[in-house]
Amino acid sequence: MRDPFFFGYGSLVNRGTHQFPHATRAVAHGWGRAWKHTRLREVAFLTAVEAPGSSIEGLIAAVPGADWAGLDAREWAYDRLPVGRVDHDHPGALDVQIYRTKPEHTEDGTRAHPILLSYLDTVVQGYLREFGTHGAERFFATTAGWDTPILDDRAAPRYPRVQVLDAAERDFVDAQLRNVGAARFAA
Repeated sequence: MRDPFFFGYGSLVNRGTHQFPHATRAVAHGWGRAWKHTRLREVAFLTAVEAPGSSIEGLIAAVPGADWAGLDAREWAYDRLPVGRVDHDHPGALDVQIYRTKPEHTEDGTRAHPILLSYLDTVVQGYLREFGTHGAERFFATTAGWDTPILDDRAAPRYPRVQVLDAAERDFVDAQLRNVGAARFAA
């Protein structure tokens, strides 16, 4: 029996945040991505949303021995669901799961529940490295919820798996945030 896979569409796209094997770029069909807050966490974060006719890019990787415990603990505020159709480079069909926030706990983000810039930086770095500039631009274009305020915590990152961006990556993130009209405030 083959190992199952997860579909990452946020920080899991950044290979620096995990060590799951057989990672490759993929596209999930019938899904979108949005910034949401959940009563289970203090800050807003990305969630998958069912979106017939839409597709999002991300990364799939194997979960050896179907041992979901560690990943489920990391993604504890989410439900794990079958993706459905996923385009990928692995031979044959795969069992691919995606994480979506628990709908009964989901709300729009607010200044009291902002997006951490350290989290966003980590996500975007993953998209830049996997999909290049155009792919990272598509991440911004295909993600809803940019009206959620962004807490600039770069000087003292609060995101536990933060990755260090170089100057060009930071400049890219800052330019894209201006393009989507996102509001930033200091930590």
